[in-house]
Amino acid sequence: MDEILKIDTIEQYNRLLGFETRHPLVGYVNFDTAESQGSYRMTMGFYSVFLKETKGCTINYGKTRYDFDAQTVVSIAPGQTVGYTKIEGAPSKSRGVLFHPDFIRGTSLGQKIRQYTFFSYESNEALHLSDEESRIIDNCLTTIRRELLHPIDKHTKGLICVNIELMLDYCMRFYERQFVTRQDMNLDTLARFEKLIDDYFDAGLAATDGIPSVRYFADKICLSPNYFGDLVKKETGRSAKEYIQLKMLRAAKESLLDPEKSVSQVAYALGFQYPQHFVRFFKRYEGMTPGQYRQTN
Repeated sequence: MDEILKIDTIEQYNRLLGFETRHPLVGYVNFDTAESQGSYRMTMGFYSVFLKETKGCTINYGKTRYDFDAQTVVSIAPGQTVGYTKIEGAPSKSRGVLFHPDFIRGTSLGQKIRQYTFFSYESNEALHLSDEESRIIDNCLTTIRRELLHPIDKHTKGLICVNIELMLDYCMRFYERQFVTRQDMNLDTLARFEKLIDDYFDAGLAATDGIPSVRYFADKICLSPNYFGDLVKKETGRSAKEYIQLKMLRAAKESLLDPEKSVSQVAYALGFQYPQHFVRFFKRYEGMTPGQYRQTN
């Protein structure tokens, strides 16, 4: 389990696990029939989406180890390190689709792939499905499998890409539902986010460490930046970056009302390297310079 396998192609993946390669750039896998390989870790050079139904293995990636014991979708982007552990005596039932970035290049799916931010979620942020949702994802996978069993022709790429895109669009819808059903947990996360921002500026960290990033707060809350950003957007209507900037703006307004502080001092205290950057930032939101705001108030 210590060695990390580098799997760049779908053919390499299929060879390792005993799957048939029907297309060099896209594949369907079914772990009901896969050869048992025990435990392994690998870094893959392609996208993968797995629908896992029963408790027969653990999949971990990112920072967190997570045991999926319900109907769950796991989405993994190229370059991520994935661990797989077979649980002896327990049935392993999961299936999925693998597709290389070259396969979707120049297609609608290729243009949209960055919109599917859940590919960068951590393992504890996986998508948990109802029975009906699971059937929808399974239908997409079944259609993709059927296309791969058909001899490759000029329609193959388009039809498979359309069905992968459809499946990912459904995943986006189901994630939005999951954000809603976890609203209490989300509101608790937002409250922690608010406090972390206040603590950052109150402790003077901005003056020494600079303007905080979304990743900084996501790490503090133990979420991936993408999941954290999507959660904030869903609950507030604003991006996490904009939320931080609005908190900075409030802090700036309070500081500007102190006549003992110069505009430059306020700028440095908020993490700006150059006062003129602070002036542009302030004017963009308030429609006036910090000096004009101070005079007006």
